[in-house]
Amino acid sequence: FIRPLFDIHAQSRPIIDDGHLLRQLEQYVRNGHLKSTTLFCTADITNLYTMLPYDESLEILEEFLREHHYEKVQGIPIRVILQLAHLVLKETAFVDGNKFYRQ
Repeated sequence: FIRPLFDIHAQSRPIIDDGHLLRQLEQYVRNGHLKSTTLFCTADITNLYTMLPYDESLEILEEFLREHHYEKVQGIPIRVILQLAHLVLKETAFVDGNKFYRQ
């Protein structure tokens, strides 16, 4: 239930190929977004859950919700959402073949 909130405030910016990147940059310039302080980055995360900084992830989630003035999401208070996120991040597990792993 958090994903729809993120989608409202974020935009996907996938880059398909070199030509697509150039067209996106041209549009970025035309819209007046390119500044001397503009930074670009790319990331390739292969082990997302094991790489997530636990405390920082919770802080980012709370900051996002408060920054966008959410007190509740679908009737669930932010405090409860953070407790659920804590549980999900703390109790990460997966199955590989017939083996169960807890991280």
